[in-house]
Amino acid sequence: MMITTKGRYGTRFLLDLAINSSDRAVSLRDVAKRQGISDKYLEQIVPLLSRAGFIRSVRGAQGGYMLLHKPEDINLGDVLRALEGTLAPLDCVDPESGCKCEREEECVTTEVWKKIYDAVSAVVDSITFADLVNEYKKKTGQFDYYL
Repeated sequence: MMITTKGRYGTRFLLDLAINSSDRAVSLRDVAKRQGISDKYLEQIVPLLSRAGFIRSVRGAQGGYMLLHKPEDINLGDVLRALEGTLAPLDCVDPESGCKCEREEECVTTEVWKKIYDAVSAVVDSITFADLVNEYKKKTGQFDYYL
């Protein structure tokens, strides 16, 4: 499984909101500038994040985007699934695909693919955006950790 630019940039967009917005909306242009991402590209990602229930838009002069949930209530796995789709390396181990492999009875590699899927899911589902904010603050020398 590869994380595409959409997954990486969408994660960076949400992390920027978690870091820079507490009670106020953050403009897409400001996020794009801070993150070094084209605002046109972010405009394509924002609807996916909005439909998935992670952000809301605020209109007006002080408008922009805000998180709909606290950073500790948003995990990386949910965001990646909203942006990338499944995290499964193959359809045969994706519980959402409904795929029934014709070789399931004799296939010895299915268990390997399932273990990979389970391991990736466990890692990304255990990381919240509060964790990412804390990592950001450690790396940048800001020590008022998000609790």
